[in-house]
Amino acid sequence: MEEIQSQSDNYRSSSSAASSPASRVPSSSFFYLRKPGSLRQPISFEDSPEWEDTNIDVRVEEGGDSINVATTSASPSLSKLNSGSLPSPHLPDGAIIPRKIAGASVVWKDLTVMIKGKRKYSDKVVKSSAGYALPGTMTVIMGPAKSGKSTLLRAIAGRLHPSARVYGEVFVNGAKSHMPYGSYGFVERETVLIGSLTVREFLYYSALLQLPSFFCRKKSVVEDAIHAMSLGDYANKLIGGHCYMKGLPKGERRRVSIAKELVMRPHILFIDEPLYHLDSVSALLMMVTLKKLASTGCTLIFTIYQSSTEVFGLFDRICLLSNGNTLFFGETLACLQHFSNAGFPCPIMQSPSDHFLRAINTDFDRIIAMCKNWQDEFSSVNMDTAVAIRTLEATYKTSADAAAVESMILKLTEKEGPGLKSKGKVGIGTQIAVLTWRSLLIMSREWKYYWLRLILYVLLTLCIGTVFSGLGHSLSSVVARVAAIFVFVTFCSLLSIAGLPALKREIKIYACEKSNQHSSALVFLLGQLFSSIPFLFLMSISSSLVFYFMIGLRDEFSLLMYFVLNFFMTLLVNEGLMLVVSTLWEEAFWSVLTLLCIHVVMILSAGYFRIRDAMPRPVWMYPMSYIAFHTYSIQGLLENEYLGTSFAVGQVRTISGFQALQSAYNISPDSNSKWKNLLVLFLMAVVYRIFMFLILCFCMGRKISMFKSFRCNRETTNTR
Repeated sequence: MEEIQSQSDNYRSSSSAASSPASRVPSSSFFYLRKPGSLRQPISFEDSPEWEDTNIDVRVEEGGDSINVATTSASPSLSKLNSGSLPSPHLPDGAIIPRKIAGASVVWKDLTVMIKGKRKYSDKVVKSSAGYALPGTMTVIMGPAKSGKSTLLRAIAGRLHPSARVYGEVFVNGAKSHMPYGSYGFVERETVLIGSLTVREFLYYSALLQLPSFFCRKKSVVEDAIHAMSLGDYANKLIGGHCYMKGLPKGERRRVSIAKELVMRPHILFIDEPLYHLDSVSALLMMVTLKKLASTGCTLIFTIYQSSTEVFGLFDRICLLSNGNTLFFGETLACLQHFSNAGFPCPIMQSPSDHFLRAINTDFDRIIAMCKNWQDEFSSVNMDTAVAIRTLEATYKTSADAAAVESMILKLTEKEGPGLKSKGKVGIGTQIAVLTWRSLLIMSREWKYYWLRLILYVLLTLCIGTVFSGLGHSLSSVVARVAAIFVFVTFCSLLSIAGLPALKREIKIYACEKSNQHSSALVFLLGQLFSSIPFLFLMSISSSLVFYFMIGLRDEFSLLMYFVLNFFMTLLVNEGLMLVVSTLWEEAFWSVLTLLCIHVVMILSAGYFRIRDAMPRPVWMYPMSYIAFHTYSIQGLLENEYLGTSFAVGQVRTISGFQALQSAYNISPDSNSKWKNLLVLFLMAVVYRIFMFLILCFCMGRKISMFKSFRCNRETTNTR
């Protein structure tokens, strides 16, 4: 204790001396929040009144949807703090009044989360955390990196990985139960947005996937979400922009991701790092918008790493974490008083959040070690963070703030309020139709999906056609025509890799929607399949027509239609292969490398460089030549061209097209064999998508951990 007291006294004296000259501001004054009209007058703890516990009266209305909270502050200053430091603007005539939302109280008690391998020194990521969030308020979980903020947020929302072990209790409106679908929203730190849609279109399609109601109501919900997040000026702008117009700034993109969850009108909204990658102006605008949203009655719980003084003044309650330990929970101003009581007051002209992180972030010890030989540059950085953490934790456990939290938790959980009801899900048929139409719109606007591949295919076909032009129909042209068909099929399949980044983005969008239960693996596969068919058919028919007439294949309409259909099925199989590989790998580099290796092996075993019967039977003939889809595509196209034809050998003898191909490529003499090859291609397309479905259902969470979140089976234990 003597060491702790000496460290605290040393930090108090050094921080006061370093913050301002003694002749200007007394060393006993500490800055908290500058209110409008008093920008030149720092607020000191000594001049502030004694802060008592806030009297909160919780009334549960029978038959209602929420718990009404009446808050009576002990002093006028605290009332001003809780209502926000920024005054509410006057609503002009004709302004839209925000729709009220029935919030819900959330209580977590003795919550402990254990994740194996998450920490080097301990599996406990969160240790016996307790707190609450009330309707119409903003509760922030703050702490340095790897302090357990996001883990605690996910534990409260029930979205941890199944391997995580959760102990403790979570109450919603006084009842121990999971939050049903539609009753809450969760915004990830990095939400995938669709850049080729406008803000209104993006939110409207999200509403179609989430709300099982009439279209007119969904449009009104979308407009309410746009108004709630102050996106009216950006509603008709593309999120990602285009070559002539920039996309939305980061702040507006973040608000769009929050508005996506608001279309369900959730009672509780969880946000992981709402200020992630935002500058100070965007961060303040974001928090003012969230404060306005909380004023409608919604319960807001979010994590934050650091904030400015103005942003800090908008918080209602703060949960301060360090290494999984709760160092404080309570009102924001009481947190500053807590640090002051522990011997670590906030210096003048320093942001409270900066001061908190400086005191509890162990990374500052390395800065102290680096700067210990410098004279005056970092004279104020002389506090041992380990000592500060132990001091703050011990002070909080014995403080009146901790007792007030326990009393409030007991009051909120002693009587069960109205349970949250599920709002129902959209039918699978509706989801498939919505995703198909949305994907069609995206693919038609985004040139990287299929328009680029269409251009590449046409250019490649023109190149092949000019190289193999003027072949004629003699026996000597058979080998060259086989080479032309082989190059056409194999090179086009290789060029399909250009669409891999677009497919990976589709999978990311699906994973984001799946984590919020807005989609499923079957819906995604069918929607992607139905939306890609028109573009794949357009690519197949345009490329096939150019190739067919430039090479000079047989001039029959039925043969031309088979050629188009065969190449279309080849593209469909290749698309399925790309989907499987892009799901297995998180990084695009490994996906491209894997696809190239697979295509090279399939091309080698396709029967052109060496006919199938002459290949080594292990590996190359069985099973590689039968796995390669190039084999069936080339066989079908050659059978379509040469079966039923004959070539003159001299003036007397003729040979069939089957015999002419014996030395160049193995085909079957059966007239129906080309349809069998087409059936094999169709079955391969189905098998690849079944394989993709299994990966999405069972393996995606392990392979791509950033894409999906899982609900956790909570284990409740009595820790008393």
